[in-house]
Amino acid sequence: MSTPAERLAAVRQRIADAARAAGRDPATVSLLAVSKTWPADDVRALAALGQTAFGENRAQELTTKAAALADLPLEWHFVGQLQRNKAAAVARTGAVVHSLDRSSLARALSRAGEERGRPVDVFVQVDLGGAAGELAERGGAAPADVPALAGEVAALPGLRLRGLMAVAPRGEEPGPAFARLAALAERLRADHPGATEVSAGMSGDLEEAIAAGATLVRVGTALFGARPLTSPRVTPVTGVPPEVAPEEV
Repeated sequence: MSTPAERLAAVRQRIADAARAAGRDPATVSLLAVSKTWPADDVRALAALGQTAFGENRAQELTTKAAALADLPLEWHFVGQLQRNKAAAVARTGAVVHSLDRSSLARALSRAGEERGRPVDVFVQVDLGGAAGELAERGGAAPADVPALAGEVAALPGLRLRGLMAVAPRGEEPGPAFARLAALAERLRADHPGATEVSAGMSGDLEEAIAAGATLVRVGTALFGARPLTSPRVTPVTGVPPEVAPEEV
């Protein structure tokens, strides 16, 4: 079994190789270690190897780990779908939110940013479709709605728009989907020059994402190993998971 150091080195090498193959400087691509479901000790082990950016997809897990690891200079990211009533708790951790997909959430996060006295950094999540081309399969705003939503985000005083995020659709090659994301990102930069980042690519498709211009890849399995199969938590009233997140792997 490989060690954390070996896995981290392997992922970093994949990023560097993919960037060079695309004619890019490897330093233009950042690595986000998606530590969801893994204990704080595993995060601490990767942090000891120089990894500083970590992502979670549930608000409670994010706040718990951030508190447990407060002695480390970590940068937290929230990569799951976020309920408005959890926006303030996520904002208090200082996390970058990758999954802003609607106006109501934008307003809730902006209020939280204003209350803490520092804007919340956000990505607008784009829905690139499902296996049958249907929207909402992976979460996010419809591509046609992204310019207007980005404009709302940019106008809110408690937010800072960093760019776009997306998850590749299931059941099809990721390259064409990431190319669609790249076209949207180019349009976004024309309207909002400061929104230069693209959060895309995971353990299985980071090379395709980097080829399409991703500046940040979200990697979990390749760094931490396969996650244990667990039943999702459900609410007693609705019987559905309280936070449904894109699969960051």
